[in-house]
Amino acid sequence: MKYTTLPNTNIKISKVCLGTMTFGEQNTEADAHSQLDYALAHGVNFIDTAEMYPIAAREATLGLTEKYIGSWLKKSGKREALVLATKIAGPNRGMGYIRQPLDFSKKSIHEAVNQSLRNLQTDYIDLYQMHWPERVMNMFGQRGVTQLDTQWQDNFFEVLTVYEGLIKEGKIKHIGVSNENPYGVMKFLTESEKHNLPRIATIQNPYSLLNRLFEVGLSEICMREQVGLMAYSPLAFSFLTGKHLNGIQPDSRLGLFPQFTRYSSENCYKATQRYQQLAHDNGMTLTQMALAFVNQQPFVMSTIIGATTMEQLKENLAAFAVVLSPEVLTEINKIQALYPDPAP
Repeated sequence: MKYTTLPNTNIKISKVCLGTMTFGEQNTEADAHSQLDYALAHGVNFIDTAEMYPIAAREATLGLTEKYIGSWLKKSGKREALVLATKIAGPNRGMGYIRQPLDFSKKSIHEAVNQSLRNLQTDYIDLYQMHWPERVMNMFGQRGVTQLDTQWQDNFFEVLTVYEGLIKEGKIKHIGVSNENPYGVMKFLTESEKHNLPRIATIQNPYSLLNRLFEVGLSEICMREQVGLMAYSPLAFSFLTGKHLNGIQPDSRLGLFPQFTRYSSENCYKATQRYQQLAHDNGMTLTQMALAFVNQQPFVMSTIIGATTMEQLKENLAAFAVVLSPEVLTEINKIQALYPDPAP
């Protein structure tokens, strides 16, 4: 396992982050504990979760993912061996059952942090992230902003002030954003610099062979400003394993949750077919090539992997030993030029 540091800290994190959104839906508590045991034994010390998990989100299972991690932490006694990240849910996603109001007010942030601490059975959270912005913007399949959200009021300063208080209390150590765009990242950075407030260390956005939109504006910001990308969905909800090319597998995430349509376009199929052929021509599986591609990008701090079986977890972890040649990267870019970002 290779390691890096959480930007502007001395916290060492693995280049592979274990994603946990299947814990409590597709994975039982025993499954979750087995995955955590295996990941830790193989050098993974970075774990990502969220208050709204598992996926697909519903009221009946709310918080189960954090609770499964919490029961493992209590049983294993390995809290100090881990860097633990979780997230507060933002508004606009039909999840009013989480709390009212569902926003980033002081009251909501404090309620969310305290509930996550209880679920996780820990006294502190290493990295606390905003799962998506308060304002309506391009995310989850949308390519751009065509109309401003006039109902939202700029509150970057207020939000950072709340996090400053929680850091002083010792409940969280560092903060990050998720599903953000260049405007939001720069606003958080400038407000923190202007007022000497906590600085965002990370951004968690989708990045894969089927979605390279992060490269357009965010990659330069992150490299210049030292904000680390936690790349999620590097296998595009398992589409980049190639197993869906002859039809969506009914027992997969895409089969179980057909509402997730990001990876179902015709160009996703066409691009994936070409990527699979390229991988096979170079003696790799598509999974290996897809994960290696993400891992090699200079702006990627850590790649989040998720699995529903131990076999998948083992295969995914092993893929990080693969290094793509300049020739393979050139061919990847040729396919990207033919089918640019079919899964925004």
